[in-house]
Order: sequence, then structure tokens, then C-alpha cells
Amino acid sequence: MSDIVSWNLQLSIREGRYEDLEALVQEMVESTRSETGTLMYEWFVSNDKSTCHIYERYADEEAVLTHLDNFGSKFAERFMGCLEPTVFYVYGEPSDTVRSALDGLSAVYLGPIGGFSR
Repeated sequence: MSDIVSWNLQLSIREGRYEDLEALVQEMVESTRSETGTLMYEWFVSNDKSTCHIYERYADEEAVLTHLDNFGSKFAERFMGCLEPTVFYVYGEPSDTVRSALDGLSAVYLGPIGGFSR
């Protein structure tokens, strides 16, 4: 059993907010870069700039909670002003504490069944 938790958050970009989102992403990436335990933090956007996916991977519960704390205090309001969550898949076996922090986005939890990571 691994302590790693990852997720794929899929969002719609609110009309007329793409340029605001670009600036916000840069700030969020720089802030997250310094968080210990953040293994991967990648943003993707569709060609028509209407859809955004964020893939995040954390070493453990402490790293997830640190990130969520920073997100909530620094970025949540602007993030929600630019984006509307549509699907949120969480991978791994997050603790009840992490689940309660993620449940507000209607997370769908998927536990491991097989595979490996290098």
C-alpha cells in the first residue's frame, strides 16, 4: 500500500476568463513548486480554451493537506472565479482527513487494483 495520492481535476473555463486563468496558473505553479511532497503538478488546456485538466500527485497525506491549505488561503476564490469543476477523480487510498477536505468538489475515489509506478 502506497501513501501516494493523486488526482485529475477536470474543469470548464468560464467565458472571458482565460487570460485571468493564465496569470493565476503561473502564480499557482510557482507557489506549489516550493511545497515539499508535491511530486507532480501539471495543467492542461483544450485547443479551444474551454476545458482545463489538472493532474496532481502527492507523496503523502501531509503533502496533500499542505497544498490544500495553501490553495485555500491564496488561490481558491480566484480559481473558482475562472473555473468550474466538472469531474474530480482521486486515485489512491486517501485518509478520512484528506477525503473530507476533497469532498467539497464531489470527488470520485478510485482505489488501486494493480500496476506499478517508477
